[in-house]
Amino acid sequence: MRSYGEYCSIAKALDVIGDRWSLLIVRELLIRGGCRYTDLKDGLPGIATNLLSDRIRELESAGLVRREDAPPPVATTLFHLTEAGAELRPVLDALGRWGVRYMIEPADGDQFRGQWFAFPASLFLRDRDPGGPPLLIELRAADSPAVIEVSGGTVCTRPGTAADADLTLAGAPQLILRLFAGGLSPAQAADLGLQIRGDARVLDRLLPGSPDAAGSTPAGARGRTRA
Repeated sequence: MRSYGEYCSIAKALDVIGDRWSLLIVRELLIRGGCRYTDLKDGLPGIATNLLSDRIRELESAGLVRREDAPPPVATTLFHLTEAGAELRPVLDALGRWGVRYMIEPADGDQFRGQWFAFPASLFLRDRDPGGPPLLIELRAADSPAVIEVSGGTVCTRPGTAADADLTLAGAPQLILRLFAGGLSPAQAADLGLQIRGDARVLDRLLPGSPDAAGSTPAGARGRTRA
């Protein structure tokens, strides 16, 4: 691990997490919780196997990552963030907020994983009807599904699918991101190719600038509806 050799808290922090891929490993563990090595490798397309191993060891040595030998049926090593590692969440939140400006269109060769919607979802979406019923919104982008779970004022994102989703959004990740950010209405996103299956009015409970924000919750946001 290289050092800047400066007696400065920012430099000291970058000594620990400033190497390429380090913060992205933290990102995956923040989003997904305990991960197998193969989970981390899948969530970091492009990283070499030996470099991932090196970065994990460095983060362990710095006290940000710990490993757990999980019993059957998992029967493999799981990597978790320590308390110090979890304290990086505000840093990742701020970087995610700052970096959205560069996501208007993906660059050639950019890859995508569904769990990466977690940071935009937490940044832009709010449950404006905490007393309403739980909602499940499935996101299908780049063959990598994810689910947004809305309940009791919280909005959480996880990888995978929902057998009983209230709404499904399928299409290019940049369309879903623009919808979340308020740059497109559901109708505009649909005109650009986003497939919206279910009752799009459930989005009024979540999207910035929705009518619900003024205190009026559309009926479609209060119950599970089906296409």
